[in-house]
Amino acid sequence: MKSKNCIELGAIAVAGTAVILTLPIVTEIYTIYSVSVYLIMAMLALSLGFVWGIGGILSFGQAAFFGIGGYTYALYAINEGSSTMPLLMAVAVPAIVAALVGYFTFYGRVSDVYFGVISLILALILYNVVNSSSGAEFTIGSAPIGGYNGIPTVPSINVPFAPDQQLDYGQFFYVAAFSLLIVYLLLRVLMLAKFGRVVAAVRENELRAELLGYDVRLYRLGTFCIGAGIAGFAGALFAAWGNFIGPSVFSLGFSAQVIVWVVMGGLGTLVGPMIGAALIQAVITWLGDTKILEPMIVLGSIFLALVLVVPKGLVPSATSAWRRIARRGEEKA
Repeated sequence: MKSKNCIELGAIAVAGTAVILTLPIVTEIYTIYSVSVYLIMAMLALSLGFVWGIGGILSFGQAAFFGIGGYTYALYAINEGSSTMPLLMAVAVPAIVAALVGYFTFYGRVSDVYFGVISLILALILYNVVNSSSGAEFTIGSAPIGGYNGIPTVPSINVPFAPDQQLDYGQFFYVAAFSLLIVYLLLRVLMLAKFGRVVAAVRENELRAELLGYDVRLYRLGTFCIGAGIAGFAGALFAAWGNFIGPSVFSLGFSAQVIVWVVMGGLGTLVGPMIGAALIQAVITWLGDTKILEPMIVLGSIFLALVLVVPKGLVPSATSAWRRIARRGEEKA
């Protein structure tokens, strides 16, 4: 990795840390509570942004891994009484499911269009299975699956290996914020490494990458599993944040919403999906509090407007505009 890249990532880490440490000091606890879920959704959007924008794999059902992570954490934490191992399992289980699905689709030479449909079908199957598991007989250990009512008693995150010391809202914010920052930086490092360069080459021209001797299917599988693990971790944080997880996380509407975040923020970037998710969630929260308009109507209107005005997304369009302004300034000078 070049020194320029190291300096850039170091600057992002320092600036991000400064913002994270400062925000709880200058804002109210309710704002911190709301921002925490924005960060969690930004992590989910980041996972799809990596899989789709960087890896070229359109996963319509990325929310399925978010839900798998959330339910894994909830069921394990209720039985375990601690959050340490459940958080790890919330990453591992979605990654394993992605490995199984990805193996049969990528090595089975399933086309990208059909892969997207398969990933969405996975989410819808899980939605119906969980939604119909409402009886007393549907339990895992001492944890009821809850059916359409969900699981309302999900334990919050505690200090590692200290179940009695649960985090308050401010401490949870630090966990969510630093987790997002670390995941983003790790993905940036991964993109600069050989793995990331090969993944980009596969996205641009799969046949050429295969002729160069790379196992295209293995790299696509690895990308898919990484994205699933990140989505699963975000799902665990979401379940711990609200002390609740329900089947709506597997719904068609939520799956579509994640895609909207990525497209609005900017496909092909890591920052864009995070910004798109955070902004949309903030708008939905504000509309829900004020009750001026129906949030989904506003969301659809914003999406249509942005697609017409800035089809590449917010971040790529803003970057292009800044470069044009800078170029004109240099020409005048």
